[in-house]
Amino acid sequence: MITISETAQGHFRKLLSQQPEGTNIRVFVVNPGTPNAECGVSYCPPDAVDHDDLHLPFEGFEAVVDQQSVPFLEAAEIDFVSDQMGSQLTLKAPNAKMAKVPEDAPLADRVEYVLQSQINPGLASHGGKVVLTEITPNGLAILQFGGGCNGCSMVDVTLKEGIEKQLLELFPGELTGVRDATEHERGEHSYY
Repeated sequence: MITISETAQGHFRKLLSQQPEGTNIRVFVVNPGTPNAECGVSYCPPDAVDHDDLHLPFEGFEAVVDQQSVPFLEAAEIDFVSDQMGSQLTLKAPNAKMAKVPEDAPLADRVEYVLQSQINPGLASHGGKVVLTEITPNGLAILQFGGGCNGCSMVDVTLKEGIEKQLLELFPGELTGVRDATEHERGEHSYY
């Protein structure tokens, strides 16, 4: 469920050796399943463990996860990276903003999951986002762009060369194309 690299495990063992006996780490998601979801790691002393917490054993410690966070931490990765700028603990949780949907879920749910977990994180670096408004009977995914994508001159390239290619690869035979429902007129939220 959660992968913790060897370097991160070593980092946690070192930190935990300075804590009271029985202290482990807690991995959690604040506001899970929302666009504001944030992942974190904290100390978890024995008196902070709930009876229904999930316990993931690692060498020398356990990662404790509350039940609410469990589906949102599926495929999460924790790493500890050192470079010339210093050291940093990184936590990647592709399902934090939207829990992974099963392969047999309706097409609209599976497409929305890909938008939230794979496409929107890239668009967010430019202040943009995209949501699915509908899937037409002939298999067109109609998308609504927002934020920094509103009025962006590159939105057609993003749609055709990025999003459409990725969605058609992931959903062959189910999707026939992707269209933009957004009015990209010059507006108060547009970039010029």
